[in-house]
Amino acid sequence: MKLKILTSVAALCALLVLTSCAPTIHLEPAANAKDPLCAEVTVRLPDSIGDQARVWTDAQATAAWGTPSSVLLTCGLEPPAPTTLQCVSLGGVDWIVDEEETPNLRLTTYGREPAAQVYVDTTTLSADAVLESLAGAIQQLTKTGECTAPVTEDPDAPGTGTGDTTP
Repeated sequence: MKLKILTSVAALCALLVLTSCAPTIHLEPAANAKDPLCAEVTVRLPDSIGDQARVWTDAQATAAWGTPSSVLLTCGLEPPAPTTLQCVSLGGVDWIVDEEETPNLRLTTYGREPAAQVYVDTTTLSADAVLESLAGAIQQLTKTGECTAPVTEDPDAPGTGTGDTTP
C-alpha cells in the first residue's frame, strides 16, 4: 500500500514538473473571438510550424508557436479596409503584409470574415512557411473578397508586382 501511494505521489510530481515547464502565452482576444468560424480555425491549427511547437495561450481564438513565441495568431478581427500595402496570396488565402516592425511581420487576412492576424518573427521562421502551414485552417473563414493584384511569387524576383487590395 505504501509503495502504491509513493508511486502515485511520484507520478503526480512528475506531471506537475512537466506541465510547469510548458509556458502559457498571454494574448488578448479579438472583439469577435467568439465567432464559431474562429473555433473552426482553432481546431485545425497545426501542432507545429517548422521546428516551432504550439504552446498554450490564455485567450479564446488565439494560438502561439515556439518558446519564445515566434508566431502569434489571433482570430476574430474586423476585416481590414482596402489598402495600398502589399498583398500576398499563399495557400488560397490573401494576406495584407505590414512590414512596420521588420524583421517581425504582421499579416492580416484580406477578404475573409472574420479576419485573422498572424505576427511572425522572420528571424526564426519564413513568413511564407507560416502562411502555408496555416492556410488549411484559415480557409474556414468565409471568403468575402480578394486582393486585386496579389503577389503569388517571391516579391523580390524580377517581374513580380507588389500586389494591393484597392478596389
